[in-house]
Amino acid sequence: MRARTLLLILAIGLIAAFAAINWVAFTTPTVLSLGLTTFEAPLGLIMLGLTVVTTLAFAGYMAVWQGSILLETRRHAKDLQAQRDLADRAEDSRFTELRSVMQAELVELAARIAATQEGLRTELRDSTNSLAAMFGEMDDRRTSVQGKPQVVSNAPVVAKAS
Repeated sequence: MRARTLLLILAIGLIAAFAAINWVAFTTPTVLSLGLTTFEAPLGLIMLGLTVVTTLAFAGYMAVWQGSILLETRRHAKDLQAQRDLADRAEDSRFTELRSVMQAELVELAARIAATQEGLRTELRDSTNSLAAMFGEMDDRRTSVQGKPQVVSNAPVVAKAS
């Protein structure tokens, strides 16, 4: 940006220096024709004036163009920020919803685990009672077959290799 500004200032300076050096030629009157009429005027000053008017018009156009680009950029930045805010809020609501769904799932899972544990406890108690009843029945049968109860050793049974 700075190089362009320096280049523009240099170009304007060169034109001004050229006009100053050739001021006599710029101010010498010449017969000029507009097609239907003719008149006498300094051609150099007219051309210099047209150059200045064209330069000023171009500079004004560039200022308006840059201003409109700046306004458009600001509008886009505001729109982008609004979209970011909207996306952040949507993401926050998704996280909140996910958290509540996960908590509900964990509560349901804890209830299922508790129900499963209670079921296992009941089955274990029933199995223990069944085994105790079976052992009691087997003891009763053994007593009735032998006539008197035998003392059963707590030593482990070792299978003999054949």
